[in-house]
Amino acid sequence: MPKVYIKTYGCQMNERDSAQVARMLTDKGYLMTEEQAEADVVLINTCSVRDMAEQKALNKMSSMLHMRKTRPHMVYGFMGCMAQSRGEELIGAGANLVVGTQKYHRVADYVSEIFQAREDFRIEDLRTSIVDTEEEEGSQNTIRDGAASENAATAFVSIMQGCNMKCSFCIVPYTRGAERSRPIADVVDEVERLAAGGVREVTLLGQIVNLYGRHEFPAVNGKSPFVQLLEKVAAVDGIERVRFTSPHPVGYKQDLIDAFGIIPELVEHVHFPVQSGSDKILKRMRRPYKIEKFEQLVARMRAVNPEMAITTDIIVGFPGEGEEEYAETRALCERIRFDNAFVFRYSKRRGTPAAEIEEDAQVSELVKEQRNQDLLKVVDRIGTQKNMGLVGTRQQVLCEGPSKRRAEKLTGRTRTNKIVIFDGESERLAGKIFDVKIEHCTGYVLYGNPLLNL
Repeated sequence: MPKVYIKTYGCQMNERDSAQVARMLTDKGYLMTEEQAEADVVLINTCSVRDMAEQKALNKMSSMLHMRKTRPHMVYGFMGCMAQSRGEELIGAGANLVVGTQKYHRVADYVSEIFQAREDFRIEDLRTSIVDTEEEEGSQNTIRDGAASENAATAFVSIMQGCNMKCSFCIVPYTRGAERSRPIADVVDEVERLAAGGVREVTLLGQIVNLYGRHEFPAVNGKSPFVQLLEKVAAVDGIERVRFTSPHPVGYKQDLIDAFGIIPELVEHVHFPVQSGSDKILKRMRRPYKIEKFEQLVARMRAVNPEMAITTDIIVGFPGEGEEEYAETRALCERIRFDNAFVFRYSKRRGTPAAEIEEDAQVSELVKEQRNQDLLKVVDRIGTQKNMGLVGTRQQVLCEGPSKRRAEKLTGRTRTNKIVIFDGESERLAGKIFDVKIEHCTGYVLYGNPLLNL
């Protein structure tokens, strides 16, 4: 059977979607491979939110076209937001298959269709092409299953599609469509199947995950649909940890904050994107909150659980960001003391409102890079200080198996999402939760010794 290589760029939702596509291809008899050079099918799943992800995907496309000279039968495909936004343009660049954000469940059938057409015509490099970027009613109900690899202890579960917020820098509302949610019962059924297969931790995914179900389902006893879902997922037998990403300050109500003190399985970690520390820039970004509100929410979460770890996303160099506005972002990081932050240089994305901002408001690439590096130093210093404070403590770790970088070691994460490296036997410890004594750390990675009583 043909071998398939899938390369994923961007967010956790893309990782989950790629896992679903891989599962469907495997069910059809295709073999997955980690080696692009031996693949008969190469699929690239990438987002359009960051320019770097698009550029990496296009560079990968160039290498694929070079491979076509020696492997003319290969099928080249794009999936995800970039496929949605560029469509036929990617076919013109040499792709055979372009599948949008609402059609992941059709990828396996389309790949087989292309192979069948080539077999029927007995022509290896027949330029059979398929583009499907149309909307599909009910597509949110197709994002299920296949999100965990065999024997995995953790899994991603998509609970909704789309976004209604329309931040000025973001292409997602235009590529993933309007906000729409899966039924609670369907999500719980998926989690039950994952737990039966050995998964112990699930991460609920949504573009703005805390707004889940607001248009479809009612509040019950003062609890939003999202908090109702958290309670039901946490109650699934075998699930010991629940995470979610990414929430938005809009819609972050007290019932969700209280949940961190009520639901034991809900871990004390939140990825909480702020994007900027300047009210002026937030307004330009069309982020409908002020920094005072953001800090109040952080304080309320930490009041419920003082151990709460908070990570974030920040964009530097957004149009109109002067030295004063950047200084406000820097100062916010010092005040909040994020456990980590993903810092991005603003890149213009075609089709977004920010792309139309007047030229004289643009920040030079040199200044963007300077601010990026400066803010990373602040974030790294604070993160390292926090991790150093864990040396000598016992941390509860879920073992995920061998470390990707050091196969002779095991890796896992604390409830606060800190990476821990330690010795042990994968066959015995993978999927188990136990304490690890933290001995030292190198930046964001902790090292320790298991304290086993299994």
